[in-house]
Amino acid sequence: MRRKTSHFFVYLLVLGIVKLAQALPHGAALRFGSWLGRFAFSVARMRRRIATDNLRAAFPDHPATELERIARRTYRNLGMSLVEYARLPVTTAEQMAERISVRGFEHFDAALERGKGAVLVTGHFGSWELMGARLKSQGYPVNFLVGEQSNAAVDKLMNDLRKSQGIGIISMGASMRNVLKALKQNQFVAMLSDQDAGSRGVFVDFLGRPASTPFGPASFAVRTGAALICGFMVREGLSRHRVTLEAPLLPVEGAGDEEESLRLTQEYTSLLERYVRDKPDHWLWLHRRWKTRPERVAAARAGRGS
Repeated sequence: MRRKTSHFFVYLLVLGIVKLAQALPHGAALRFGSWLGRFAFSVARMRRRIATDNLRAAFPDHPATELERIARRTYRNLGMSLVEYARLPVTTAEQMAERISVRGFEHFDAALERGKGAVLVTGHFGSWELMGARLKSQGYPVNFLVGEQSNAAVDKLMNDLRKSQGIGIISMGASMRNVLKALKQNQFVAMLSDQDAGSRGVFVDFLGRPASTPFGPASFAVRTGAALICGFMVREGLSRHRVTLEAPLLPVEGAGDEEESLRLTQEYTSLLERYVRDKPDHWLWLHRRWKTRPERVAAARAGRGS
């Protein structure tokens, strides 16, 4: 009962923020998002220790004052990105085209010509939800692979925001069948692949440390022959963005599935690292990205095998 009550009040809080973001003029809404980020960093101190520890490990040569500046800007950017997500139902395709430039649409067109769809990969970088909506607004068949939130009402609210832009939703629970179906229909499936994947992930290098990473995007590409295309959005002003769609990563025919999946996972993780090092305040440092340690996973697997 206590959990249901807590979920209800969380839903009301999130709904209130969403409605306020939609009611405000665009510029005022983004400034509200920036304020939310500053509040989360300075007052609520939400996961601030995690963010600063991650930054210190990734940039050991940076002075503490610079790391704190990056952290503050990270929270501000996150707040603005969440407001842009909340405003999807009141944002038109014309407004997105005006505010967001895109380079690399030719890679999408080439993927459609191949007839195998594409696996789109990005991270919690920039305004990732807005980027997906911008690509969909251009007429491309974009679906999001999404995890289910424990709060059912918040989960529905989040998916309704995405659906307002015509984005298809594929639930993580039935992902294999529905992702393969979408790719077979020459559609695009967008996935976030930059959070700790626990013992189920594969370890690749990210910012100088081994990081457990979901191998799903790469394995879908290897299994179907679909192109794997990475995209990243960079904020260039209060409401201006630039999206870069990188050249596709294509699985090598005849290569071993496991080895090829590992290679592709490292390649797209290295692409993300390049953008994070260039724009560190765009990435979600608040997550325990390196929580799973390879030696502990190896020890656990050895114990199960004995």
